[in-house]
Amino acid sequence: MQRDWDARAREDAYYYAAFGRRGQPDEEFFETAREILPALLPELARLPQCSPRARRALEIGCGPGRLIRALSPYFGEIHGVDVSAEMIRLAREKLRSIRHAHFHHVPDSTLELFADESFDFVYSYAVFQHIPDRRIVYRYFCETRRVLRTGGIARLQVNGLPGTQTVYDTWQGVRISAEEIKSFTRQHDLQLLALEGAGTQYLWTTWRKKPEGWSRVASEPTRTDQARIRRVTSAHSSEPFVPVAGRFAAISLWVENLPEECDLNWLEVLVDGRPAEVTYIGPQLAGGLYQVAARLPQGLRTGLAEVALRWGGSELCEPARVRLIPPPPRVPRLVRVADGQNVLLTCRVVSGIVKVTLEEIVDPHEVEARLGGRRLELMDAFCVDARVPTWELNFAVGEAVGRGAAVLEVALGGRKVGEAEVEVFEERG
Repeated sequence: MQRDWDARAREDAYYYAAFGRRGQPDEEFFETAREILPALLPELARLPQCSPRARRALEIGCGPGRLIRALSPYFGEIHGVDVSAEMIRLAREKLRSIRHAHFHHVPDSTLELFADESFDFVYSYAVFQHIPDRRIVYRYFCETRRVLRTGGIARLQVNGLPGTQTVYDTWQGVRISAEEIKSFTRQHDLQLLALEGAGTQYLWTTWRKKPEGWSRVASEPTRTDQARIRRVTSAHSSEPFVPVAGRFAAISLWVENLPEECDLNWLEVLVDGRPAEVTYIGPQLAGGLYQVAARLPQGLRTGLAEVALRWGGSELCEPARVRLIPPPPRVPRLVRVADGQNVLLTCRVVSGIVKVTLEEIVDPHEVEARLGGRRLELMDAFCVDARVPTWELNFAVGEAVGRGAAVLEVALGGRKVGEAEVEVFEERG
């Protein structure tokens, strides 16, 4: 891993760290951190209220330091580790003016240089998805728990796509499922507070470190007369109605006096008697409410539906109701274009295969793709999320398509869905 990432850092560190365009100037690269902050900053509300100067943070896989620069105002001390010595050299050079930021080369992929209970916040983005050995990923998970202070928060991103290979490399790494995350947190006394994006490349998870033995106690059924569902809304807006299918088929329960020990391993949401996929338990809000978000189960009928909240199999409080409505019309759209084998290469094709991700299409065989005006052959199609639905389609570029930059046009039933400029390189031998 060190050899490969040192080589990538020397070739174009900013490109390989952020998957943007090649040859980015410093400010443009560091500005891309703003796209990631919405996935990180809200989690700081879970930390005890204190001055930011009293908090310590750690980034696993810091690269040239773009996220550390963006997050440094929120901590009195912030550390970054990376397997690449070249990435660490760049981070030290580019962030030398941030005196409380510290960078460490960890060629053995461990956190041994840090003592137990060292950090309030540990985070990682676009790192574990590059690690080819799941043992290393789980070692980082265990080390994260060790270096977190009790009550501290970890916010980690992994590749949650289904495993399709038996061997992975240092670019396209292992996949970790939501169920594996749930199992790990149960076994290691970690309160599981978020599992967002299950089944996708960007699965985000949030953990709070608890004392040893906590999981056994937290799993015991508990009922409180004080808990109450104040209202149920769409998880994407404040509207009191929710479509039964599609991308917006998710609800938010706004709960008063939710027991602080609740987590995603033992908290259940039932809609019309059917289990929903609970994805998020938020921090306590100013009015004393907690947000519990869940994706609706498939096959629900429209109309008023009962929403129940359970903890460890027992009713936590009185149920509430939500109005379920028919889904809106499908609006097919182009989500992403990548290499068919190296899926982290956005709008670049090096394998002779271009992967197109589309949402809200029914029959992928009705999709037509043209690159530089030439029609591409559909090789295969895979449904990655049946609820939206989202499809990944692989098209063969073919020898007739010239190398270099070209426009990829995607149409459905003769109607244009989207386009993207793609760079086509000679197929690697």
